[in-house]
Amino acid sequence: MTQAKAKFATFEEYLTYSDAAPLEGRYELIDGELIELPPESEPNNWIADNLQFLLAIAHLFPRRLIKTHALELQVPVLQPKDAANRYPDLVVLRPEHLELTQRRLTITLEMPPPRLVVEVLSPGKTNRDRDDVRKRAQYAAVGIPEYWLIDPIAQTVTVLSLEGTAYREVGTFGTGEAIASVEFPDLAIAVDRLWEEG
Repeated sequence: MTQAKAKFATFEEYLTYSDAAPLEGRYELIDGELIELPPESEPNNWIADNLQFLLAIAHLFPRRLIKTHALELQVPVLQPKDAANRYPDLVVLRPEHLELTQRRLTITLEMPPPRLVVEVLSPGKTNRDRDDVRKRAQYAAVGIPEYWLIDPIAQTVTVLSLEGTAYREVGTFGTGEAIASVEFPDLAIAVDRLWEEG
C-alpha cells in the first residue's frame, strides 16, 4: 500500500480534497492520512460479483441498489488505526441512496445506513480480524441492519443481525444450506451457489 501526501483533520476535508482532485484508486483515511488499498484478489472479486448476480435474480429489490467494491462508506473511528472509510465487497443500498449518491458514490454518517454490507474474508489473521472485529464494530456503530461474512476457505456465510448497538449471530450457513436473512426474510440463496462457476 502506498500513502498519498495530503493530511486531513476531518472526513469532510478529505471529501472536499478528493472532489476537487479526484484520486485514482481506492484509499482509506487512517489518522488523517490516505492509505491506498491494494486491488481485490480475483477470487474475492468473483465471489462478490456472483453474490450480486444471485441477489439481482432474487428480485427482492432493484438491481441498481446492489454495489460491489466501489461504494465508499464513512464509518466512525472506534480504535486507534481504524479507517474512517471502508469499501465493502458488496452493499445493498436503500432507494433514497440513489439520489444521495448522484455526485459521489459515498455514504456519509449523516445519511441512512445501507440495508446490508458483505465482506469476503481474505486469508490471514490480520485480514480476518479486520473484517470480523474492527469492521463489525464500525458497521454496527453506523446502524447497518445486517452484515455477512463470506469465508471462501470454509465455504460458509455468517449472517449477523443488528440488535441495539451490536450484532448477534443469526447463523453460519454452509454446504447444503440456504442463507437465512433477517433483513430479507424472503431471500432463498443456497450457499453452494456462491462457489458455482457455471
